[in-house]
Amino acid sequence: MSESSGVAQPPVPPEVQKAYGPADLGSQPLFGGGFINFGYWQDIDLDRPLTESDRIRSQQAMYRHVLTSLAPTEGARALEVGCGLGAGAAVAVEECGFAHVTGMDIHPEQLGRAEARNAELLGSRPARLCFTRGAAESMPFADAEFDCVYSIEAAQHFRDLGAFARETARVLRPGGRAVVASFFVPGDGGGREAQLAELLDTFARGLDVAHTVPRLVSRLREAGLTRVRATSIGASVWPGWDRWLATMWKPGTWPRNFLRAFHEGLLDYYAVTAERPEG
Repeated sequence: MSESSGVAQPPVPPEVQKAYGPADLGSQPLFGGGFINFGYWQDIDLDRPLTESDRIRSQQAMYRHVLTSLAPTEGARALEVGCGLGAGAAVAVEECGFAHVTGMDIHPEQLGRAEARNAELLGSRPARLCFTRGAAESMPFADAEFDCVYSIEAAQHFRDLGAFARETARVLRPGGRAVVASFFVPGDGGGREAQLAELLDTFARGLDVAHTVPRLVSRLREAGLTRVRATSIGASVWPGWDRWLATMWKPGTWPRNFLRAFHEGLLDYYAVTAERPEG
């Protein structure tokens, strides 16, 4: 069962509620294997027809790429912010040697699905996985509770990057590490939010927020985190994502505009790493 706390949780944003509610975005053919991310395609051959197995591998590879940046992970306690269906949290438990992983999500229906699909891991002893309801901006955990905090393709839904950064710094122990991987606006924005809304339906209807990567970096530093670094991994994301989209969406349809937005400098995919200083 998911853990709960006395921390009051903000309401789920309407578009997030809709996307991850009864319709379950993760059940769509765009995704697969219980993951919900665009994929890290670096080691997948894009010059041949892609299969569902390739798609699942790309999403697993995204988790492995991100989790590698948190090393060493053996014996550490980790928090995933925006865990969705919990497939990535299971990868973290099974492959990275964490002592314990907590998957947190704001959406109660997602947590129910995560518990159902990970019932065996949840029932294992010693317990190494749990799921908790919570928001990125108000995490229901004690200070310095985790060695690692990571978030994969959830930050585009966060409404307040400053609050997320402060909470990340708070729940990390001194010396702890964090990584955020998602798609952001490069540079300072400069009207790109409106352009993205014209190109991509998820931005137009408010499911995704056009955060800039400099804003995230600044908020993490303002929260007291150090060694903050943003690395573009878009070249390993966007071409493969578009090749997969091409199996079900025709050229000129709005989902195919993600690659266009990347080429036009409106959007990129980043892994942003940071640490809480010792002492």
